[in-house]
Amino acid sequence: MDLRWWPVAAIGLAGFVAAVALAVFLPMTAARRRLRPLANVARLIRLPEYARAARLRSLSTVVTLVVLTIMFGAVDWASARPTGIDKDFDAAHPEDIMLCVGQPVTDAATSELLDHFTRQTTETQQVGLTSVSRRVVPLTRDHQYVTARFGEYARAHEAQSASFAPLVPYTDYAASVNDLLALCISGFPVTGRRSTHRRSVIYLGPSDLRAAGERRPALFADAGVRDLAMRAGIQLNAIDMAPSPASGALVALTHQTGGRYVTPGPASVTTALNAVRANTSPARLPDGTVVTADSSDVPVIPLAIALASAAVLSVVLLVLRR
Repeated sequence: MDLRWWPVAAIGLAGFVAAVALAVFLPMTAARRRLRPLANVARLIRLPEYARAARLRSLSTVVTLVVLTIMFGAVDWASARPTGIDKDFDAAHPEDIMLCVGQPVTDAATSELLDHFTRQTTETQQVGLTSVSRRVVPLTRDHQYVTARFGEYARAHEAQSASFAPLVPYTDYAASVNDLLALCISGFPVTGRRSTHRRSVIYLGPSDLRAAGERRPALFADAGVRDLAMRAGIQLNAIDMAPSPASGALVALTHQTGGRYVTPGPASVTTALNAVRANTSPARLPDGTVVTADSSDVPVIPLAIALASAAVLSVVLLVLRR
């Protein structure tokens, strides 16, 4: 929780410290001169009634000081206008994530990716999964279904590779990373206007899917994939498991769409995913205007503390007087 006017809180705290310091260190000799002497004081303070009254007075003083301190802190906190993230932001701008896997399904990196999104998916997110040759899981908000399918593939054996990425032989075509990214982009719903959803593709795999010396053409060039992503408002992210000379094009493509390019190296895929997810796709209005998470005043907690303190103070003093 942030403070909109944090100097107010600082000034209030400084005033409180100054008041306490004056009360502790200010000489009281002038006040003591005005006190009237009493006879037989020693006998008076030994009376049980006096002792009881003195204890009640000390207790009421301590309770009053504690409650007033809490009340002052709560009012100072509320005066500085605490703010919080609008909870309706995720509902107004839900996130659509297409996982784009160029790794074998039996690879440990693929399992780590699927396990991560099995655990981290929120209610407002739509998640999908695409392999090199098929749409394995279409974008869906059915998280029970996603968890079941991702769990199956995270524990997949070699025999299940055909169902994840069936081999499709071509004589005049060879798939590329750009083709896979285009296939993933096509998994987002097509509307007549720019979507208000936050859209992102997370690619996991090598920067080059084509074998060395491959002469067969691919379908998409870098510019074609970039245009597809820009028109659909999609952020492209890449976790490059095998950097190569082709990595430069992938780096440029992710940066042009506002995404992240990460090479895990010895680190885990989860660490790379955290870096990617720290830079989530921005929300946009239909006209393309970027919308940030709205923050609003949330004074409920400090005001509730202040009111509760006032109520406690009133009740306690009333009881002590009786």
